[in-house]
Amino acid sequence: MVEGFPSEPTSSAAAASVPQKQYDSRYQETTTKDLLERRPQQAQLTYRLLGILQGKGLQHLVSHPSHSLSIYTHSHSSTFLLSNSSFLADHPGGDELLLQYAGRDLGEAMDNPDEHTHSKSAYEMLEEFQIGIIGTPETILNPNLIIDDDFKPTTTDITKDHLRNQFLDLSKPLIPQMWNCQFSRAFYLQQVHQPRHLSRPARLFGPWYLEMFTRTSWYVVPLIWLPIAFALFHRALQQQLDQGNSTPIAWSKNIVCFLFGNLVWTFLEYILHRFLFHIDDVLPDRPFFLLLHFLLHGVHHYLPMDRLRLVMPPILFATLSHPFTRLAYFLFPVPYANAVISGAFTFYVLYDCTHYALHHTQLPKYVKEMKIYHMATQVKDQDYS
Repeated sequence: MVEGFPSEPTSSAAAASVPQKQYDSRYQETTTKDLLERRPQQAQLTYRLLGILQGKGLQHLVSHPSHSLSIYTHSHSSTFLLSNSSFLADHPGGDELLLQYAGRDLGEAMDNPDEHTHSKSAYEMLEEFQIGIIGTPETILNPNLIIDDDFKPTTTDITKDHLRNQFLDLSKPLIPQMWNCQFSRAFYLQQVHQPRHLSRPARLFGPWYLEMFTRTSWYVVPLIWLPIAFALFHRALQQQLDQGNSTPIAWSKNIVCFLFGNLVWTFLEYILHRFLFHIDDVLPDRPFFLLLHFLLHGVHHYLPMDRLRLVMPPILFATLSHPFTRLAYFLFPVPYANAVISGAFTFYVLYDCTHYALHHTQLPKYVKEMKIYHMATQVKDQDYS
């Protein structure tokens, strides 16, 4: 018997004689907190066996069907909860061998050639007996991955990814899943910074009339914002002339304000990216804030090669930039504010188009290192810098 677990039967025949209720109750808990409060000894043992003490928690506890014995294994990229109704009786090595690992990890035994070499089909057989996933500490980021200018990610197997990680189902709209999520902040941050790659754009909302506002081709950014930046610059110049400034003076003031706007964008982008998009340590552990983080920046780390999600949708940029443009008009005279905003918008266009190019174009030699560095932060390690 393993400490913290109910007494286990020693054979499949004995298992059938054990009342179902005695064993079902320990799988009814739906949160780690409930499990710790109701069955602390068992919960601590389960944590220890699964090796997920580092804040990950038991992400998914499922109701246990009418089986009296469970065997845990995470040797094959996941943690399985297996029933003994037919698995034990059908196991070629006999049920006695498996019962030695009741409530323990089968991984080392299955991977040990001295015990028995298990084929791929043996692991596939495990999936047939899977009735739920308790949790997994798996990390799909590879710190040893070599990133070069010709880097091409491997397309994610949607079904296996969801089964293995129990995060988001990429075959379904992502926003409703995030809105109704039950996982913790720690689990969310662990998963969202492990990139997935699809051959088509992922769906965020579902209906086409909403999806169209979330997908933006790179050329939309300069088509919309460069004319606006030019119009603001021209208006600022005309306002300078209307105030009685000579043409050289008006141009000089406009250019200085425009360059200042370039610096303002650079500063704001760094501050927002560093202290808003990457506020992992202070991000509230609530579904709404996890969803907000996902929309603003998490989705880019989660799907870094999605061509239609690399640049900011115009509606989102207009919303985020509005308070800053209001601040510019509050701090500076209108002609100066228009020129500053013009410079900031121009640098934003340069930034977003460069960002897209880092992901999807062949670049000149002097910027290839920037691409390699940027891709490493997203497909290798978010803290690479």
